[in-house]
Amino acid sequence: MDFSVATLLSYFTDDKLVAGKFLEKKLECNSDEDSTDLQIVLDALERAKLLAKERGKYRRITDEGIVEAKLRCSSKGFCFAIQDSEDAEDIYIRETYLSNAWNGDRVLVKIIKEGTRRRSPEGAVKLILERANPSLLAKVVKKEEGFRAVPLDDRLLFELELEDKEAQLQEAIDHLVHVSVVRYPIAQHLPLGEVTKVLGSDAEEAADTDIVCCKHDLLREFPEDVMAAIAEISADLSDEAIAQRRDLRDQLTITIEDEQHLAADNEAFVENAFTLSKTDSGAWLLGIHLADIAEYVPEGSALDRWAKKHGTAVFLGDTTIPIFPPALKEKISLLPGGDRLTLSIFLTIDEQGVVSEFEITPSVTRVDQSLSYQKVQHLLSSGEEVEGDLKDVLALLNDLIFNLSPLVKAQRLQRGGFQISLPEVVSAFKDEGRFGTMIVSPSLPVRSLLSEVMILAGRAVAEHMTALELPAIYCYQAQPDFESLENLIKLGGNLELDLKLESEEELLPHDYQHFIQEFSKVDAAKILNFLLQATLDSPRYGKHPHPHFGLAYRDGYTRICSPAQRYGDLVMQRILKFVLSEGRDRRSSRVKNGVNLGSNTCHEKVNWKVLTAAKQAEIEETIAGLLLQLNDQEKVADDAEKDLQGLKKAEKMKAHTGDTFKGVITGVQSYGFFVEIEDLLVEGLVHVSSLKDDWYEYRARHSCLVGRKNRVAYRLGNTVEVEVKSVDYYRQQIDLAIAKSSDDADQNDQAESTDESWEEE
Repeated sequence: MDFSVATLLSYFTDDKLVAGKFLEKKLECNSDEDSTDLQIVLDALERAKLLAKERGKYRRITDEGIVEAKLRCSSKGFCFAIQDSEDAEDIYIRETYLSNAWNGDRVLVKIIKEGTRRRSPEGAVKLILERANPSLLAKVVKKEEGFRAVPLDDRLLFELELEDKEAQLQEAIDHLVHVSVVRYPIAQHLPLGEVTKVLGSDAEEAADTDIVCCKHDLLREFPEDVMAAIAEISADLSDEAIAQRRDLRDQLTITIEDEQHLAADNEAFVENAFTLSKTDSGAWLLGIHLADIAEYVPEGSALDRWAKKHGTAVFLGDTTIPIFPPALKEKISLLPGGDRLTLSIFLTIDEQGVVSEFEITPSVTRVDQSLSYQKVQHLLSSGEEVEGDLKDVLALLNDLIFNLSPLVKAQRLQRGGFQISLPEVVSAFKDEGRFGTMIVSPSLPVRSLLSEVMILAGRAVAEHMTALELPAIYCYQAQPDFESLENLIKLGGNLELDLKLESEEELLPHDYQHFIQEFSKVDAAKILNFLLQATLDSPRYGKHPHPHFGLAYRDGYTRICSPAQRYGDLVMQRILKFVLSEGRDRRSSRVKNGVNLGSNTCHEKVNWKVLTAAKQAEIEETIAGLLLQLNDQEKVADDAEKDLQGLKKAEKMKAHTGDTFKGVITGVQSYGFFVEIEDLLVEGLVHVSSLKDDWYEYRARHSCLVGRKNRVAYRLGNTVEVEVKSVDYYRQQIDLAIAKSSDDADQNDQAESTDESWEEE
């Protein structure tokens, strides 16, 4: 049993009474000792007045003066509690009111001072719900009282006591190490840690993947019970199992993956296959076939518990950290030659690119060809003659990529959807992934064209669950706030771009579509696209169908295509399979013929509850208990992947110390200005103290720094040449200095022409 207070409390929804036995089941209490430990926690929460006990069951007590939030601390010791609601105020927490909570911890905060128009409300940590740092990176130091671990993250304002059990810490002094937290701080006692791995003499000496995995507590080894569970799985299919499914083995079936994921030593799963044909009416019939992971991973099993705990695969360059061991890949991945159990989503798409019908059904498939994106792109662009089996495959690819996908793309663009061109695409997911929108790689456009049709599958499932009033894990993306775009709009204005918004009330996907069209008019388009993507919120999971900004869906979308690499997709697969096998397909047993619960043709016919009230409530409670965890795990994975990119960029810039680059000023503050280096999409800071030629003043209204004597202005959008002065590898901070400005004369002219307005400030 391994759970946090936050996970436990997530099962208390809508003021309902919850039985202890229900919690034991959900929290996987498999022994009397586990049940006793759970009871101790419940008693403690009751004494803390977070739970009330009524008739042997528990109910959550809500207090208007207490909020749930995540701590975000600074290196200077002050912290803010960030609430989940986007409209809620951040709460200032003084160091004396932290109650031993650390940066990143999820906490309950009691409001002790209401906010004003100019000041944030103040609060005190009442309870730590979930620790964010079960392990951390630190440097070992020796003090009079013993060995200590000093965290590299300067937002963690403490030291850990280390026990030198095997007399090995002497050799680790001043080295970078990975420390597991054995005991969190209690009263005045320091936290206790244990060194699990010595990474190197410093951050630059350590492997970047080791740094990222240790920093974000990403585990690369699987426990014995998980490996033992895989050994019991048979890849052989019985005639009985095949007979209960639609047999698709005679259809031409292909998979398309990233080249590195097809390598034998890569740990990513091949979980999607495709078929394509024409119907008698001339419409396209696209089959998207998902590996049936739910058939092999029962809920509550060792494999399921591990996947649930980690939530999503993490992609760190050539290294994949999967949620299932690679040994499972060999048995269920959709590889050529073997029969595989799948869950198929058939989409009937008309000549306008609109899905007119869809059907979801269990199936059995056999993959004929497994191709990489690179191979597909070569086949489609080279014009080479192919023979044998590849001839039919090439015809399928031509129809899929050149005929069908553009129709679907046109529909997305028409409803306001947009796509951002970036030089690197790091997501291994075929849908919108962690970007939250369509990302186009100029060197590999096939990837985004395939994503166009994959997203249709998630949309179809969302429509199906909504129409039948079934519980589901929806994926949504909130619209960006105006503040996140304010600086970019100013930057575009300085570049003489028309970045007007359609509405002053809300941001629309159409606005982003318009911005991207404007960006294409200037040389800095790559930088502007990169900055625009950064303004998008990360996609989140919810139990209701909210709008998805990046995909321009206003009424619901689900993720379904990666059940082997995202736990939420696996849960959705389980729900769909249960509906197809156990759902009520007719109003009563007296009705002779039922409807097809896997098809949208049943939507207008079903006027009864498809699931029993008990099963509906059980699934809803399961989803409610998962959402917080899934969202947190997505955030960890996103941060880890960005961290690796940042380290690699810092490493590259370190090698360029002393070199000069051309860049664009993308942000101006009183302490200096930020420059985005065009070729590398690397951002650095030119600190105001490095500008030796004059005393520079900050003009907030014009977002620029202006020299008192020479009147030179450094403003948003200026192109400058900068020299790389120094690089902090671990913190990924790059210090730059002005080498020369390519438009000094223009800057002087602008400065003089706006002297009067600056004086007014």
